[in-house]
Amino acid sequence: MIVIIMGVAGSGKTSVGQALAAATGWEFHDADSFHSAAAKDKMGRGEPLTDTDRTPWLQTMEEAIAQWLQAEKNTILACSALKASYRQILYCDDPRVRLVYLQGSYELIDQRLSDRISHFMKPNLLQSQFDTLEEPTPAEAIYIDISQDLKAIVQEIQNYL
Repeated sequence: MIVIIMGVAGSGKTSVGQALAAATGWEFHDADSFHSAAAKDKMGRGEPLTDTDRTPWLQTMEEAIAQWLQAEKNTILACSALKASYRQILYCDDPRVRLVYLQGSYELIDQRLSDRISHFMKPNLLQSQFDTLEEPTPAEAIYIDISQDLKAIVQEIQNYL
């Protein structure tokens, strides 16, 4: 099974994904590691990525997901997956791929981003993340309220799985 933890920057994808991996013993991967150096540099300059910038990133993750599924590796992927079209590339309606949406208010996430140190994603890009976000339907994903503590979030996801 592949679990994609999605949400805007600062929603806690990496923290939740790592905690879930620790609780399940599954592999964990962060989509940030699939970005090209040029894309990271662009975000580091405070410039939002375009769909053209994201295409190679999505294709690389699509290939990794296909390999994990073929190898039957239970894996957690922290990935913003902001648009429905991006998610379609990543999971292609395969029932072995589950989507978890970390949902929170702009104010809460903005505060979290302002507390982050030395991340290439600049806090001023948060509005562009919300502008791009196409929330999944409840049929596509489990919605998780990120105002809960990490332990409660992980338990809720485990109950879902």
